[in-house]
Amino acid sequence: MTRLKTILGVMLLSSVFSCLHAQTLAAGAGALLLSPQGGDKPPPPAPYRSAELLRTAAQTNQWYSSLIFHAVPEPLYAHPLSVRPTVKGLEVALPVKAVVPTERKDVEIHYAHEGALTFSPQGFVPSKAVLNKATDWAIDIGMSQGANQWIATVAHGSPYVSFRLTGDVLIDLPAAPEHLIDHPDPRILAVKLKDRAYAVFGPKGVRWEKISATQWRGHMPPGRGYFAAAGLPNTDSATLSLLSRHAYAFITNTQVNWAYDPEKSRVQSSFEVSTQAMEGDVDTPLLGLYPHQWHRNMSLTALEPVSYSSLRGPIKLLAAKSFSTSSTYQGFVPYWPGLSAGESVSDLKDILKTDVRNARRMMLEIGQGPYWQGKGLQRIGKLMDVVEQQGDLATRDQLLGLLKSRIEQWFSGKDRKSYFQLDKTLGTVTSYPEEYFSVEQMNDHHFHYGYWIRTMADIALRDPAWASQAQWGGMVDWLVADIATPERGRSDFPFLRNFDPYEGHSWASGVGLGAHGNNQESSSEAINAWAGLILWGEITKNTRLRDLGVYLYTTEIEAIEHYWFDVHGLVLPPEYQNVEVSMLFGGKIAHNTWWIDEPRQIKGINLLPVTTSSIYLGRHPAYIERNVAALKPEMALYASRGKYANPPDIWQDIFVKYLALAKPQQALNEWKRWGSFELGDTRSHALHWMLSLKEMGTPEPGVTANTPLYSVFKTPQGRKTYLAFNAGASEIQVTFSDGKRMTVAARKLAREN
Repeated sequence: MTRLKTILGVMLLSSVFSCLHAQTLAAGAGALLLSPQGGDKPPPPAPYRSAELLRTAAQTNQWYSSLIFHAVPEPLYAHPLSVRPTVKGLEVALPVKAVVPTERKDVEIHYAHEGALTFSPQGFVPSKAVLNKATDWAIDIGMSQGANQWIATVAHGSPYVSFRLTGDVLIDLPAAPEHLIDHPDPRILAVKLKDRAYAVFGPKGVRWEKISATQWRGHMPPGRGYFAAAGLPNTDSATLSLLSRHAYAFITNTQVNWAYDPEKSRVQSSFEVSTQAMEGDVDTPLLGLYPHQWHRNMSLTALEPVSYSSLRGPIKLLAAKSFSTSSTYQGFVPYWPGLSAGESVSDLKDILKTDVRNARRMMLEIGQGPYWQGKGLQRIGKLMDVVEQQGDLATRDQLLGLLKSRIEQWFSGKDRKSYFQLDKTLGTVTSYPEEYFSVEQMNDHHFHYGYWIRTMADIALRDPAWASQAQWGGMVDWLVADIATPERGRSDFPFLRNFDPYEGHSWASGVGLGAHGNNQESSSEAINAWAGLILWGEITKNTRLRDLGVYLYTTEIEAIEHYWFDVHGLVLPPEYQNVEVSMLFGGKIAHNTWWIDEPRQIKGINLLPVTTSSIYLGRHPAYIERNVAALKPEMALYASRGKYANPPDIWQDIFVKYLALAKPQQALNEWKRWGSFELGDTRSHALHWMLSLKEMGTPEPGVTANTPLYSVFKTPQGRKTYLAFNAGASEIQVTFSDGKRMTVAARKLAREN
């Protein structure tokens, strides 16, 4: 009997193992689970899409993603307009600025979805709104019912929402207008409300009927079921004529393309629009350009003399089917070289001993999920950089082993608590245990996976065999695909899940909750992810991935400098009291965090993690000093509310590293050796960072190189330090834009003064 029980037990165990094996997808030595384990929940469905889009991966983490997840969608902010589907039809609003005081004794700036016109079809009840079509920065919202058509096209930057419909349209105004705006074209119905104005451009033969003070009906002629609605930046006749001229060029497709030129260290982005002229011979649309697109863009020669006020600053109009932008990619290297002399190096040696001794504990300070585990991995990876560059290869190998062990646990697919899972229904890789609604709401995948990708790249520099596709590197491609698939219309992953190619930055919320639209808080963690793509692509000789990373990295930096930091003074209104934006939404900006309103963490969340790819923060040293100087009055204001930071110097390492990009010696003077440090960093890395900048100088953005992994620094005395890293197997020649040339050996970091 005992022998029979043993045999049956072995057979049962074998069956369980076989079942578990069948529920995984091999990725090199690793594996993705194909279903959540235990009580873990899958990601949400995205049912509100057309039949065609339901065959593709869900378009999560976009400005319009609320539409596909929620039976009652939140407002969608396209700038300068916003829209919201309702049971009656579609609301179209031109948001206007509101200054909203907060309990923090500062203000938020809101451009809320208010004062909307509601457009409803007549003769049929519209269906539940679905995402009918999605191109790179335009969508079609479908509310058709059987043979009755109701489709609205909404695009980033466009002053119009274009409608195709069956039958007549009913227009409900939020209040009786102050007056109608005169125009000789009978197709146009234009109204001035108290604080905004709208125009509706009907087809030839349309008849506008006033039903009441707040309601109009558009009687559509046979065979001409279309119109466009626009918000008006002013009520000048010239503006109305301009908008009328281009109103019938309906957008049918939008596409962004990018190219990285290593020789010039430039990223070229092109934006192309396809249209259909609904009547007349004008098929050229009016495109609204954001500040990061029009600022210092010498290729734009024909901007219209009309602009819209928006949360992102002035949106300027361009009558064209295409335009391009060009930005400098200013590079980074995986790590900085070691330091060899001085009393401070002895201090660094002492601190390294402490950090190495605590390394295992420091890999897991707070959370068990992919965000905090990823932060812990990168934290130790950056400690490993310092240890290695200071010549302690035995300890480097010890830390390398620690990193590998933790990653193998997660990547193996054998741990039923810590694992990655492929969800084929939504089209995503999820990770468990869940943190920050990364599964339930599809939040923050680029933040979380960016830490893992960057750490894997750092390991691959030391042990390429372990990180190869056949081994543990096979899992990295899945994480990359989840956050940055460059192909459109795939069934497994969406196009650039987290990135908005028109606004130029990422979105963190997966499902788009809240009346203020989608949002992103930690712009710097997005940069960390794109830097990981660059490094992984370069190491694995995947030029296409590297170039994509360069495009995302460079473009997001441009957006950060405009919309988070406003370094050019073009975006933030005078009423906004803070130096930077910490939380950016579709419909508001705020100086806060999701977890606390303490000023040091509010400021620091858009700086961390400070690594070698963070030197973009040093492009505007005067802004750094202004930003850091704002901490004192902000903390005083916080104290006036009876609140205090705990500890008082929380994240002091982040701020001295940031300050060191402008004033290295001042940063060293202010640093407290045994003071607080952020749990994604170490004291060793902070001290090495500051000492390196004191020695090399601050970033020199005016010099570029013809290779993706480079950095240039300059002291106040004018001495430059050139760094270049060669991830390949053969020696390379690097030429800098100021004429400096360097020979860089295979898989080495080179430094010359």
